[in-house]
Amino acid sequence: MVIPPPVRPPRITKFLKPYVLKMHFTNKYVSAQVIHAPTATVASSASSQEKALRSSMGSTRDVAAAAKIGKILGERLLLKEVSAISVFLKREQKYHGKVKAVIDSLREAGVKLL
Repeated sequence: MVIPPPVRPPRITKFLKPYVLKMHFTNKYVSAQVIHAPTATVASSASSQEKALRSSMGSTRDVAAAAKIGKILGERLLLKEVSAISVFLKREQKYHGKVKAVIDSLREAGVKLL
């Protein structure tokens, strides 16, 4: 059973940032996805768990893997004509290491950060 996203009044949706970057890091893998906030759907995602990417990476959990995931996610976003996203970091996430690698490679791919 699929639960539909909540219907928000238009006065609220015009103030929401439409595309939000969410990152998740485990001890083995790096994953990132961009969510369209008003409809609560995934616009694009990339993960080091994908078989096509795993073969080209040396390690699936280090900073280089995070940079590659950010680059691939940026290319996929530009193919879907999403040119700007916003980033909200969790409390424990600092702009350092893997987080910085993903965000910087998104910028280099041509995605504008709000």
